[in-house]
Amino acid sequence: MSITTEAELAGMKRASEAVAYTLKEMRNYAQPGMSTKELDDYGANILSGFGAKSAPYLTYRFPGCTCISVNNEFCHGIPSRNRILQEGDLVNVDVSAELGGFWSDNGESFVLGQDINHHQQLVDASKQILHKAIHNIKGGVRISDIGHLIETEARKHGYKVIKNLTGHGIGKSLHEAPGEIANYKDKFNRTRFKKNSVVAIETFISTTSTYAQTLNDGWTMVGNNGGFMAQHEHTIVVTDGQPIVLTEANGIWN
Repeated sequence: MSITTEAELAGMKRASEAVAYTLKEMRNYAQPGMSTKELDDYGANILSGFGAKSAPYLTYRFPGCTCISVNNEFCHGIPSRNRILQEGDLVNVDVSAELGGFWSDNGESFVLGQDINHHQQLVDASKQILHKAIHNIKGGVRISDIGHLIETEARKHGYKVIKNLTGHGIGKSLHEAPGEIANYKDKFNRTRFKKNSVVAIETFISTTSTYAQTLNDGWTMVGNNGGFMAQHEHTIVVTDGQPIVLTEANGIWN
């Protein structure tokens, strides 16, 4: 969507506050021995307290309120009572919701407890790359140039990017134009970021894979060459200068 009134900006801020706070609290609540369903239920209660509704459920009838992916699962993991979190797990939580007709999206990967499996370097790279990408976005910048920046930074850190997972426009629905904000230089995409538009910018930084593929459950995605992936995501408003990071309260850069 494009922000045209103060009321629209206020609506996006409220929806973004709900998802950002929920993500932060879920990260703080997660602990070894907990099931991903328990963590999802905790997040669902927080969103409900805001009056917000799960975006993946509303849009796709996803079997959960949030997406929780663990270790070799890259994204869209289904919360389960049988999936028990362990010390050192690489956990990804993606929280998106609708509130008052406005939609917002954010996500993060984090290491649970001690970094016994050595995932923190990957997580830190993803955070840093998202920060650099977002702060290079303004009206008129080519979307493909931001993709090129993300992939270049990933290579500098010794990582790859997932080419079939992308950021997207958002606002009046979960996915809007521009439909794909890729993590690589898509030479066929000549679209530019537009001032006042709302977009969800995501990093998909991988150790060994370059594509994600769906498992038999119809949702969970893993890498075509295995390995691990870290994702971080903010919803922003594009301006002529520095973007407004609507979901900054999630604290992923703290």
